[in-house]
Amino acid sequence: MDLFQPEPADLRSLREDAPVHRDERTGMWLVSRYDDVRAVLADPRRFHPDNALTAVVPIPRPVLRVLARAGFSLPPTLANNGTATHADLRRLVARFLTPARVAAVGPRIAELAAERLDRLSGRVDLHPALARDLPATVLLEVMGIRDVDVDALKAWSTASLELFWGDVTPERQHELARPAAAFHQWLTARIKAADPGGDDLFAALRAQDVPIRDAAGLCYFLLIAGQETTTQLLCAAFHAVLREDGLWSRLGEPGVAAGCVEEVLRRDPPVSTWRRVAAEPVTLSGVAVPAGAPLLLMLAGSGSDPAVFAEPERFCPARPHARRHLAFGFGRHFCLGAGLARLEAEVVLRETARRFPRLRLASADRPPMLGLLSFRAPVSVVVELGDQDDLAGGGAAFQQFVGAGGVGQR
Repeated sequence: MDLFQPEPADLRSLREDAPVHRDERTGMWLVSRYDDVRAVLADPRRFHPDNALTAVVPIPRPVLRVLARAGFSLPPTLANNGTATHADLRRLVARFLTPARVAAVGPRIAELAAERLDRLSGRVDLHPALARDLPATVLLEVMGIRDVDVDALKAWSTASLELFWGDVTPERQHELARPAAAFHQWLTARIKAADPGGDDLFAALRAQDVPIRDAAGLCYFLLIAGQETTTQLLCAAFHAVLREDGLWSRLGEPGVAAGCVEEVLRRDPPVSTWRRVAAEPVTLSGVAVPAGAPLLLMLAGSGSDPAVFAEPERFCPARPHARRHLAFGFGRHFCLGAGLARLEAEVVLRETARRFPRLRLASADRPPMLGLLSFRAPVSVVVELGDQDDLAGGGAAFQQFVGAGGVGQR
C-alpha cells in the first residue's frame, strides 16, 4: 500500500484484515477502524498531538539551516499542542469563527463565486478558475486580514504542504524550504507591525501578548490549512457530485448541497490521515501498541467503516447522522474552521449548479491527485459548462441568494 496514493480497496483491506498495523517503511502504526480512530482523538491524555506537524520525511541539516536563518519554527500552538496553552489560543482564534460570524459571510461567498463564474465559458478547469483562490479570500476576510497577495499565499501554502507532508527528496526539500521560510518571515513581520487595538487576527494575538514566535507558528498553519483544505474539498465535491447520475440538477433542492458536502467529507476527506503519539502502552482492536509509537489515523478509511455507516460505498446525500464522520477530527482538537468549510462548499456547489445546470465532467477518467500523506484531493476539475441557465449572471445569482436568506437559516 502506498500511503501517499492509497486506493479505497487498500483502506478497506486495512480495516478488515489489519485494523492496527505497523507500516515498515514509515514506522507508523496505521489505525483504520472508526471506533479506534475516534477513541484516539478523544483521549489527549494517552495520545498526544506532538507529531501532528512534524515533517513526514525528516528534513536534512542543510535544509534546516535555510529555515533557521529565517527564524522558522512551529512551537506548540493549535494542532500540535497538548499543553495547557492550547485552550487560550483556541479561544482566541474561535472568536473569528463563531457560528454567527460564519453564517454572515454566506452572501459574500456567493458574491465571490458569482464573480468567478461570470468569467467562464466552454471548457474550463474549475480548480484554478474557481476553487483555488476563493477559500483564501474568504478566510482572510473572516480573519480581518487585509493587503495580502493571494497568489503568494497560495504558492507559500502549496510549498509548505509538500515540504511537511510530501514524499520528497532532499533536493526538493531545499527548493520548498525557501517559500516556506519566506511565508514565515512575512507572518512575523506582519504580526510585529500589528496594532493591538486593531480588529484582525494579528492584532488579537498582539493584544493577548502571545509571543511573536508562537503567533507566527499559529498563523503559519492556520492560514494554510484554513484555505488549502477547502480548495481540496471543493475539487473533491465537484468530482463526486458530477459522477452521480442526476445529482447535479438537484443541488438547488433544500438540503441536497449540504448533504453532498457531508458525503464527500465522509468518503473522501481532504485531510485523509492525521497523526498522534501513544503516551503509554495501549491496546487498539486487540493489538498492543508501545509507548512512544507514532500513530497514523486513517480518517478517510474510518468514514467507510460499515460498522458505523450503512452501505458505506454508496453516495447518499440524505444519509442519516451524516456528520458522524471524523473528517474534521474529534474532541479538543476538532477543526475550528469546520463550519466555514462546510458553508463555502455548500454555497459554491449550489451557485455553480444554478449558473451552469448542464455542466459535466469533460472526461470520465480519474483526475490527477494531490499525493501527500495527510492531504488528498483532485488537482484538476476539467468540465464542459454547457449552456447557462436563463437566470445566469452574477447579479441575478447573488440577488437570488440574498433574497432567499442565504444559508445557515436551517
